[in-house]
Amino acid sequence: MAKLRIGQSVDIHPLQEGRPLILGGVQIDSPKGLKGHSDADVLLHAIAEGILGALALGDLGAHFPDTDPAYKGIASTLLLDWVYRLMHEQGYHVGNIDATVLAEKPKLAGYILQMRENIASLLHCDLDCVSVKATRGEKLGFVGRQEGMTAICVCLLEENEA
Repeated sequence: MAKLRIGQSVDIHPLQEGRPLILGGVQIDSPKGLKGHSDADVLLHAIAEGILGALALGDLGAHFPDTDPAYKGIASTLLLDWVYRLMHEQGYHVGNIDATVLAEKPKLAGYILQMRENIASLLHCDLDCVSVKATRGEKLGFVGRQEGMTAICVCLLEENEA
């Protein structure tokens, strides 16, 4: 029987006028984007950290510190690709990813399929192994006030067959 590992993660970034909004590697039409050292893709960060957590390898900050200018503005797709390669080297593959983005605006339903396709491609898994959902803050808290966004991820990793 294959060895299984479960990881979970939460990522949060504030919103800022004039920055592009990138979620799941997709540029979203929005006047505000997420602020961060990288492109601040909160969804890909949560997924990458979920995988790192499942492998007991810490978080993104341990691997890509925000004090290192080499990572300034880096695309989170590159970070997730690096995490994929690390996972593969450790002898695992994605069983499934289940992620939720909490964002008051903009509506994300029209972008979900493209996000899922990007994530599946980056993680070399089938589309049906990647779930992405979005929900609003219902005007409550920092999400509801449109001050920031959060992403939550749970992932199951399966050991590769020998």
